[in-house]
Amino acid sequence: MEEYRVALKTIVDEFSLEGIFVPENIDEIYVVRSDVSRPGLPLCGFFEYFEGRRIQMMGKMELSYLEGLTTEARAKSLSDLLSRKPVCVIITTGLDIPEEMVGFFSKYDVPLYRTSWNTSDFMAALIASLNIHLAERISLHAVLVEVYGEGVLLLGDSGMGKSETAIELLKRGHRLIADDSVDIKKVSSKTLVGSAPELIRHYVEMRGIGIIDVRRIFGMGSVKMSEKIDLVINIENWVDGKMYERFGLEQEYTEILGLKIPSITVPVTPGRNLAVIIEIAAMNNRQKKMGYNTAEEFNKKLMSMYGE
Repeated sequence: MEEYRVALKTIVDEFSLEGIFVPENIDEIYVVRSDVSRPGLPLCGFFEYFEGRRIQMMGKMELSYLEGLTTEARAKSLSDLLSRKPVCVIITTGLDIPEEMVGFFSKYDVPLYRTSWNTSDFMAALIASLNIHLAERISLHAVLVEVYGEGVLLLGDSGMGKSETAIELLKRGHRLIADDSVDIKKVSSKTLVGSAPELIRHYVEMRGIGIIDVRRIFGMGSVKMSEKIDLVINIENWVDGKMYERFGLEQEYTEILGLKIPSITVPVTPGRNLAVIIEIAAMNNRQKKMGYNTAEEFNKKLMSMYGE
C-alpha cells in the first residue's frame, strides 16, 4: 500500500502550535502515521514497541513524572526518548517547560511545540486531522455535488451530460464540490470524502462555452470544499432490451477504495431531466438512512393485497 505523508509544518500551522524548539530542517520533516502516542512507558525506559514516526504528546502526567526524578534520572529518561528521533513532541495544556528540558530537544534536534488545548481534546482533533491528511486516496473522472445534504458522485463516460446536470443542480440551490476530476479519500473504515484538485476547484467545463467560474456566476453559497460520498449515480446511454431496476428492491453498490457505496444506474434518453432524477435519488437515499424504504413498503402492500 502506498504510504502518504504530510509536512509537519502543515500540522503546526493548522493548529497554531507554539514553537519552543524548531530545528533548521523543519521543512524536511514529514508525518506518516495518523496515530499519536503519549510516551509514558518510554519515559520509564520501556521501548520495545516504541514508534518514532508517531507524534508524541506530553501532558501534566508526563511532565509531573519528569519533575519528580533526580537530575541524572531525568537526563537519562529524556536522552533515551529523544535519541530515538521522534518526529516531534507536543506539550499540551500550555504547561511551562523547563529550560533544562528544552536543551535536550536542541541537543538531539527534535522539534518541540506547545498548545493551550487540553490533552484529550487536542489528541482527538489531531488524529482526526491526520486521518484526513494521510488517508488512502484515488482520483476518478466524475462530478461530485451536494444535493439536500447528500454527497452525490456522478459517474459516466465523457459527453453524458454530467457537467450540464451539475449546473442545473446549482440553479436549483445545490452545491458543487468537483467537476471532471474528484479526489477521493478514505478517511475512516466507513467514510469516503471527495474534493476537487486545487487547479480546477470551483470550475466547470461546458462544451461549446468553455470554463466557467461557478463562484462568480452562482455565488459562494454554490460551492463547497469537500463532501462525504453518500450515493453513486452511474449515468449511461439507454440500451434497448436491457433490464433496468424499476421498483428499487435490490440495492446496488459501487466499490471505491474497498468501501461499498449505495448506487443506482440512470439510463439517459432525450427528454429525461437528470437534475430532477438526482434530487429524488438523493432524498430517497436520505430516507433509507433514516429507516424508511419506499420500495420495501410498497412491496409489503402488494404482498398484503395478494395475500387477501
